[in-house]
Amino acid sequence: MARKYLIEGGVRLHGEITIRGAKNAVTKEMVAAMLAPGVSTLRNVPDIGDVDITRRVLESIGCRAVHDAAAGTLTIDASNLNGPEVPAEYSGLNRIPILMAGALIHRFGKAVIPMMGGCDIGARPVDFHLQGFERLGATVEYRDGAYHFSADRLVGTRITLPFPSVGATENLMMAAVLARGTTEIRNAAVEPEIVDLALLLQSMGAIISQETDRTWIIQGVDALTPFDHRVLNDRIEAASFAAAAIATRGDVLIRGADQLHLLTFLNWLRRAGGEFAIQADGIRFRGKDSHLKSVAAETGVHPGLMTDWQQPLVILLTQASGMSVIHETVYENRFGYTEALGRMGANIQLFSECLGGSDCRFRHLGHKHSAVILGPTPLHGAEIEIPDLRAGFSYMVAAALAKGRTTLSGVRYIERGYDRIVEKFGALGLPIQVVEE
Repeated sequence: MARKYLIEGGVRLHGEITIRGAKNAVTKEMVAAMLAPGVSTLRNVPDIGDVDITRRVLESIGCRAVHDAAAGTLTIDASNLNGPEVPAEYSGLNRIPILMAGALIHRFGKAVIPMMGGCDIGARPVDFHLQGFERLGATVEYRDGAYHFSADRLVGTRITLPFPSVGATENLMMAAVLARGTTEIRNAAVEPEIVDLALLLQSMGAIISQETDRTWIIQGVDALTPFDHRVLNDRIEAASFAAAAIATRGDVLIRGADQLHLLTFLNWLRRAGGEFAIQADGIRFRGKDSHLKSVAAETGVHPGLMTDWQQPLVILLTQASGMSVIHETVYENRFGYTEALGRMGANIQLFSECLGGSDCRFRHLGHKHSAVILGPTPLHGAEIEIPDLRAGFSYMVAAALAKGRTTLSGVRYIERGYDRIVEKFGALGLPIQVVEE
């Protein structure tokens, strides 16, 4: 049965919310439990669809996982894995199965991983993952709709990634911790979620360090032990609600928002005229006195402007005075959601040129990866089908801004990645009716 959100807009968000653990960290850390037989515990776990999907994938290969959504705890017993193959039924649900390759190789000498899924935001090939595993000594073949990995034992090596891929960095880190010898991953991703994964692995007994110039050094060990780890808070959720507060001229305290992990976003928010105040338990965002103005920015790998901050920032910029430019350099198809915003009254044009910054790897490839936003523009309600996770949240912000009713379909995408989203917006004064069809 499909769910829809009916949202009555034209309100100023006001109140406070508390954010939980990061979607982009918790699912990877759930996979890390496979590296050590025994019971591991994660705390500060969000109540989101991707946690449930990953839990079911883990259970399909023999883990016992218990999620207490109210308490935000998750225990995973990886003592008795039942085989090296992830069932094909989990192909296409999310991109977590490919991250299980290293743990399955260590336990069984092989792994069978079905094709990956996830949001349709552009090509996210697993070539970097596969090439890295081959460098670690694994044989990799694709047949019958799945990737087949095999190795007696992975062996440390030097790997240079063509692009600082988050997923490839995480995958190779988890594979390297039990490899024989030392692995060096260069041009790697260094996002806070990856640092959090490194801290978890270290608590399990791994020897892992972050060097200069985007390099991770992992000295393989013979065995790891289970962990008890608190997931870092979700900086994407924090920034998204921050943009919503400013755009609606509201006043919202986000408990758990971490200034360190929001440093770049907060700078761009301030450049755009957004007001905020750092508090001991979070950050308060006030839009009532903000004078929003245009900016020219581009997304990039950490510590740059995060690609998952781009969508809520675009919504905010529809309410800013002047012409803003956003250049997307991480995913080539991340502006597909703007068509629906146009139907709501936004003035957004897309270009294939690299606007607002330096030339990027999508130059001359024809992808519309730059957006020009003219504002301020009033928004009005519309019927919208959500295409992906981050776009979904931005549509909720647009719906809050819009006069009249907005109907959002495909809300499963939002619920995949945002903890208790309806309750949180409701606590901030946004009328949302959830209907089943």
